[in-house]
Amino acid sequence: MSETYDVIVIGGGPAGYPAAIRAAQLGFKTVCIDAWLNMDNTPAFGGTCLNAGCIPSKALLESSELVHRAQHEFDKHGISTGPVSFDLAKMQARKTKVSRDLTGGIKALFQANKVTGLFGYGRLLGDGKVEYKDHDGKTSELVGKHIVIATGSAPVNLKIAPFDGDKIIDSWGALDMTEVPKRLGVIGAGVIGTELGSVWNRLGAKTVVIEAMPTFLPMVDQAIAKETLKHLTKQGLDIRLGAKVLGAKTGADGVTVEYEQNGETKSEVFDKLIVAVGRRPYTDGVGAKELGVAIDERGFVKVDAHYKTNVPGIYAVGDVIGNPMLAHKAIEEGVALAEQLAGHHTQLNYNAIPSVIYTSPEVAWVGLSEEQAKAAGYEVKTGTASFVPSGRAKAMEMNVGLCKVIADVKTDRILGVHMVGPHTSEMIAESVLALEYSATCEDIALTMHSHPSLSETFHDAVLLVDGRAVHAVNKPARKA
Repeated sequence: MSETYDVIVIGGGPAGYPAAIRAAQLGFKTVCIDAWLNMDNTPAFGGTCLNAGCIPSKALLESSELVHRAQHEFDKHGISTGPVSFDLAKMQARKTKVSRDLTGGIKALFQANKVTGLFGYGRLLGDGKVEYKDHDGKTSELVGKHIVIATGSAPVNLKIAPFDGDKIIDSWGALDMTEVPKRLGVIGAGVIGTELGSVWNRLGAKTVVIEAMPTFLPMVDQAIAKETLKHLTKQGLDIRLGAKVLGAKTGADGVTVEYEQNGETKSEVFDKLIVAVGRRPYTDGVGAKELGVAIDERGFVKVDAHYKTNVPGIYAVGDVIGNPMLAHKAIEEGVALAEQLAGHHTQLNYNAIPSVIYTSPEVAWVGLSEEQAKAAGYEVKTGTASFVPSGRAKAMEMNVGLCKVIADVKTDRILGVHMVGPHTSEMIAESVLALEYSATCEDIALTMHSHPSLSETFHDAVLLVDGRAVHAVNKPARKA
């Protein structure tokens, strides 16, 4: 006999588990099915983000930054430690514990909100039916009024450099290395590539990042991208732009990578090669295509403004419906869908989604870059403030980086904020609010910021847009 639910969610990552929890809070009988298995074959909710992406990478970034600071900065604070070493196995164990604590928290939230959580696979059968198969292969049938596809994404596997799980690895494998490679290659200088490259570079790996694009971080305002590249290069990351990988071949000595740069064919040998060229929507085995759910040429599930697919009763949220592939975007889509199913009028502002790269210094942005604003036809004015004179940043020995504000000349509205500097992952929240409420530069200029604080640099950037800064050298307002 089939078990009947109001909402069936297939996928328990950042899109799926919040959708399930919010649906249950709104009175729907809800089940969430998730197939994730960790490398030790233990099931867990949370998807890639909590188990093999956002959370474990941030744990290792934090640990490796502490190693770097102990080795290079503590002496400036008058702290003597003697030679600094680290225990990678202990570092990895801590990373795993951080992830497991959080995934266990999802189980507790399911129980508290009366969500039925099932480990295994869900496959669409049509007519509101879903086949559930547990990890032992036992199958049963579920019936639901609303079925949500929230199966996330998976790393892109390059044909010219296919994953082998040993020498050529994906982002998950890069987080689980048991020793620091002497020579590390990274294909892709995007968010994942720069973060992973930073981790192992800090821990002692000679790291080369190979990027096909001629510009670094093209999605970021180029003034900020250039500043970021300067600092990462100074730290020892060897970032090679305009370098197109031709192939990778494993051998006894490691991985030989051939690439073309400036019309010349070159090669490098690495102990390990991380392929981080992006992610693809994951719908394998869900049965969406077989059921006639519309999927575009890149593999993303097509949905309307209310996350409905073309098949009645079937919805999709998160990475599986398209960029940006960000956990916080997925969370909000899952919640919004649940609320819409309950008749609420929920809408997301896709123009105010923050993005962060957790290197040191951190890179964070929201809204349009200067280049994007001009391409969209805006007449813009900008203000750029440095973290170098910030009293708070100086006290932290982190006074590097820039904050740039892009605004509309005609309306004074802030169009985007891009920054690189200390703790910008936290600072960007004020800018998100500014865009959400259509703030003008004058609105922020009249807002008091605590002193000393990093947020003063954002305030200075806004003041510089109109040449009003007190703690920075004003230049004639630049319009373009």
